[in-house]
Amino acid sequence: MNDAFRYLPELHGRIIGAEDSGLRISNEMLAAWDVQAHARGLGANWRVSDEALEASRRATLSAIAASQDLWIFAYGSLMWDPGFHFAEVRRASLPGYERRFTHKTTIGRGSPEHPGLVLSLEPRAGRCDGLAFRIERSTLERESLIFWRREMILGGYQPRILPVSTPQGALDALVLVSDPADETGASEMPLHEVANVIMHACGNRGSNLDYLRQVVAQLDRLCVTDDYVRRLACLVGIDARTGCVATPAS
Repeated sequence: MNDAFRYLPELHGRIIGAEDSGLRISNEMLAAWDVQAHARGLGANWRVSDEALEASRRATLSAIAASQDLWIFAYGSLMWDPGFHFAEVRRASLPGYERRFTHKTTIGRGSPEHPGLVLSLEPRAGRCDGLAFRIERSTLERESLIFWRREMILGGYQPRILPVSTPQGALDALVLVSDPADETGASEMPLHEVANVIMHACGNRGSNLDYLRQVVAQLDRLCVTDDYVRRLACLVGIDARTGCVATPAS
């Protein structure tokens, strides 16, 4: 068994490998996306520029000591499809934030006509339970670039280094939290409105409903109870581990 899963053997085979991920964005893939965006009339500013991405990456990583590995906190699709090579994965808990569907997407799980919603982290009194992945220092330059292209290419998140707890001890991790100043952010909507969006949105990465289904499945494997996700799953007809009786949203 891969030693990266020594603390979570139940996730072996449940996390997509980096080389099999459709989100390991190469130069060629990025160029193809630019062509597609131009064909759809999105213009040259459809994404964050390479220069702005690199400035953000450098500024964030400057807070990491030159000899340190990088930990990344995962709470959404990173939990099953990180897209980067990692040396270790642990359970992790981030205080002061909770998952919310407040990040609009018009590509991956939505379209310009029917924007979807994916998870972001909003400041709350509770906590968010997820995973922490460790990227070794020797591969940090390459793998962090992959991460920035995957997560920061459209904006909407603020990268921060924050303390998280794990069963093996406390650590500092890179966390992407909501950016209220970014236009891809969305104010928190009533749960039934979120459910309605998720039921109907679809993009080039698949349906918004499938995204939620995969979030529920990975949380269930980790025996993590997230009341917000559980209630939303019930509304759209996904059976969560809690065994609620689901009524599909109209």
